[in-house]
Amino acid sequence: MKKIMMFTIREHEREAAKAWAKNNQVEVTLSEDVLNMETVEQLKGYDGVTTQQTGKLDDRIYERLNELGIKQIAQRSAGYDMYNLEKASKNNIIISNVPSYSPNSIAEYAVTSALQLVRKTHLIEQKVMKRDFRWQVPIMAKEIKSLEVAIIGTGQIGQITAKIFNGFGSKVVGYDLYPNEQAKQYLEYKESIEEAVANADIVSIHMPATADNHHLFNEVLFNQFKDGAVFINTARGSIVDTKALLQALDSGKLSGAALDTYENESTYFPKDFRDKEISDPILEELMMRQDVILTPHIAFYTDIAVKNLVEGGLDASLSVINTGTYETRVN
Repeated sequence: MKKIMMFTIREHEREAAKAWAKNNQVEVTLSEDVLNMETVEQLKGYDGVTTQQTGKLDDRIYERLNELGIKQIAQRSAGYDMYNLEKASKNNIIISNVPSYSPNSIAEYAVTSALQLVRKTHLIEQKVMKRDFRWQVPIMAKEIKSLEVAIIGTGQIGQITAKIFNGFGSKVVGYDLYPNEQAKQYLEYKESIEEAVANADIVSIHMPATADNHHLFNEVLFNQFKDGAVFINTARGSIVDTKALLQALDSGKLSGAALDTYENESTYFPKDFRDKEISDPILEELMMRQDVILTPHIAFYTDIAVKNLVEGGLDASLSVINTGTYETRVN
């Protein structure tokens, strides 16, 4: 019987993992450990591994995996920027991801976050908690229908996000290096990011993290935004220069931001810090600001998405074991 180690197992994944193991007649070991240079030794005698890595992996681990006879790492997420693909390939390690596990979940969350900021529900809730029930200008909202929305990255998630905003009656524009023909029924493509954000009241990004788009949203780009725009990031934290984002909020260039990802999140998300100190002043500022809605990389978190991530990771691991490759390999 084939043996697969499932690292970083979380409680919500256990039922789906056990069901998959039974259906596929594979021995799956569930471990809460994070894959690193110490825990990699647990893979002696195993055929494959799936994990949900958040931080960068030690480059030395690829050689050790090869020595242990492991030929792949199946990442249980769409993002794979935590892996050194060149090092992995040199050591005959196939890295795979789960590129589409529930685009609806993330798109719906992005729209929900935008609605919260535009309709000021987070501010209204704060006032109600203080028993302040007055109608006041700071909590007066705008109609979503009257707003222009820019979707940056128009793959499956971006397209669904555009479709939902289109349903509200908003004008939706978009930018993508590789325009999506299907998305054209919901949005109008612009020639550049700068053109897309110039008149947008809401900017929602849906791009994978790459070496080329690190801090793409920086001071220069934020200065191209319409004054008072709302910014939504349910993609990857590294795409946004957080210091520049805070400057844009302080200057009024942005009126609010909803961040489900943060560039230095791996130390904190999704961990329990109730009795621990947070030593990241930028993260602390994001948590305290009234014009920021910060959530712990949770946009995907629905029952359907969890099931698809577990099965996607295990399917990829087993496929490489049996056939030497998988359709979602990224190197």
